[in-house]
Amino acid sequence: MIREFETSYRKVTTPVMQTIERSVCGCDYGGTSWTTREEAETMARLLAVRRGKRMLEVGAGAGWPALYIATLTGCSVILTDLPIEGLRVASDRAAKDRIDDRCVVVQADGVALPVKDAAFDAISHSDVLCCLADKEGVLDECRRAVRKGGRMVFSVIHLPAGLSATDRAEAMDAGPPFVEAHAAYETMLAKTGWQVTSHIDLTNAFAASMRRLIRAQEANADELIRCSGAEPVRESIARARKKLPAIDRRLLLRSIFVAKPV
Repeated sequence: MIREFETSYRKVTTPVMQTIERSVCGCDYGGTSWTTREEAETMARLLAVRRGKRMLEVGAGAGWPALYIATLTGCSVILTDLPIEGLRVASDRAAKDRIDDRCVVVQADGVALPVKDAAFDAISHSDVLCCLADKEGVLDECRRAVRKGGRMVFSVIHLPAGLSATDRAEAMDAGPPFVEAHAAYETMLAKTGWQVTSHIDLTNAFAASMRRLIRAQEANADELIRCSGAEPVRESIARARKKLPAIDRRLLLRSIFVAKPV
């Protein structure tokens, strides 16, 4: 999966990819999450960061939405992830936006963060846990890294409770590679020392974004094929079309969770 992300980050700054990203999410940072500009602004408000505060972004990729949040709020930010290509894109964008004096990029695994205990006022991650097997390991590390009185805000794609075996199989086939969790997020958060203070359902917005993605990919198919080749483009559009019915039927949910350390 890291290799796949490395490949995608080499293309995110191409004009066609930025056109599609602006159509789908309203931004052009090279993001690989489903976070829209409106959602990023909501996250900035919920994180309650400002100048002089320190935020950690886990699984930061190319820096969306963390760099935008830092621009909006004036906070300092550390971006962590494993694919080095994404971090290079993020570093370049931080310099372009003139916030590189309060932005640091670090290649690191979310379950072994090279940071001190209680070092951050806020932590965020966007659609990261649904792509990782060790969800509790990441939540536990985030708890270690946040100060008393801090908070964590994250988005995630997840399964609803009570799915039939048939519906669960459809959802897992349509969702990210580790969309299934062994317990509800509220349960995992409580186990790792967090208390959920808010839960925002983004599923309808997720479906709308998926529709925008399909339209944008089809409208820009010729340029995408010149950039990536015909077969990857066909597969990408087919995957998006496969996901949409599962989202519409609410077999796949997307949410923002806000949590504070216990």
